[in-house]
Amino acid sequence: MNVLHINQSDISGGAAIAGYRLHQGLLAQGVDSRLLVGQVETSSDKVALLQRNKRIEKPLWSVAWRLGFNYLNHVNSFDIPKHSFYKNADILNFHNLHNDYFNYLAIPALTENKPAVFTLHDMWSFTGHCAYSYDCDRWKTGCGQCPYPEAYPAVPKDNTHLEWKLKNWVYSKANLTIVTLSQWLTQQVKQSILNRFPIHDIPNGIDTEVYQPLDPEQCRSLLNIPIGKKVLMFGAESLTNTRKGGDLLLKGLQNLPPSLKTETVLLTIGRGGEAISEAVGMATVNLGYVSSDRLKSIAYSAADLVIFPTRADNLPLVLQESMACGTPMVSFKIGGVPDLVRPDITGYLATPEDADDFCHGIVQLLEDDNLRDRMSQNCRAIALAEYPIELQAQRYISLYHQVLNRQTKREQKVSA
Repeated sequence: MNVLHINQSDISGGAAIAGYRLHQGLLAQGVDSRLLVGQVETSSDKVALLQRNKRIEKPLWSVAWRLGFNYLNHVNSFDIPKHSFYKNADILNFHNLHNDYFNYLAIPALTENKPAVFTLHDMWSFTGHCAYSYDCDRWKTGCGQCPYPEAYPAVPKDNTHLEWKLKNWVYSKANLTIVTLSQWLTQQVKQSILNRFPIHDIPNGIDTEVYQPLDPEQCRSLLNIPIGKKVLMFGAESLTNTRKGGDLLLKGLQNLPPSLKTETVLLTIGRGGEAISEAVGMATVNLGYVSSDRLKSIAYSAADLVIFPTRADNLPLVLQESMACGTPMVSFKIGGVPDLVRPDITGYLATPEDADDFCHGIVQLLEDDNLRDRMSQNCRAIALAEYPIELQAQRYISLYHQVLNRQTKREQKVSA
């Protein structure tokens, strides 16, 4: 079986990393898997860059952007059938299509002769523009009068009703099967314009050999974390990203008891750790941007807790990685987070927007060593049972066969 994945990148970004892990899992099980992407970071004959005609794209972008439409300038998407990867593919697997490299109007042409699985990493596929709609549910009825035009991907003019209708038209002409990753997104899709297609919940997989519990003291020594300190870990790319909850993080940490602050070190990955340290008055070890799976595994293993103050997410890779390393988590009860952060089992779920409750969860788990130990064991056991990359690959292979069998029966019916 030959599978072609179309994604924003091979390894740049959460959806790209998730797609690449699936690609590797399929290769390990003998599937000829290839990637056609908008940005290439690796060197492999199984990964190719989606070529772009910027001379044509630029003037088209200027017009489309002023009208409030994203990505309609990417005429290169209609040339994908000319690519050898496409020609040799039995089935397509779309991933993140909204990172300024792909025109969704090409979906009907691409799926006319080859069926496609569409793996949804967020809500963008069925909204009038946004990747996450927060408390807005206008996507159920047609969008328009958008309350969050600045939400990613932003639009300068509210033509969200027209974009919603365009997507609806595209899907009426497309041959798709939907994969949602989380229970939450499954329920959203069932109420959306995508509910005309078969829907499957297949969570992302993770390499449980790479991400596994390591000796905490050795990991802390490697990271120069003082002996005897408790360790809170989080990603700190930007305190200004509303969706990632930087403001909730600051409030939650500022409310920690002074005595707990003194005995706790913040271990941060990404950019912005120093600013957080100054704002909350706690010692910090900032690793900066980390791409190494091994180093991330060391960091998770060094931590007592991973804290994740998100406002909107599907199935966050950070939480899956933390779980595989046996590190309990504190987050908010939103989106697909409850699939991973299970109260009294793998972590603490705070009430959305409640920084005090978020703080309470951190305090409760940091002060109860026995509870954390039990949660740590649960985390690892659940990761091994539910999220190994091998299981994800097997589920996709089974789904690909189902889709191809339906396609064969459809073609036989037409030819008869």
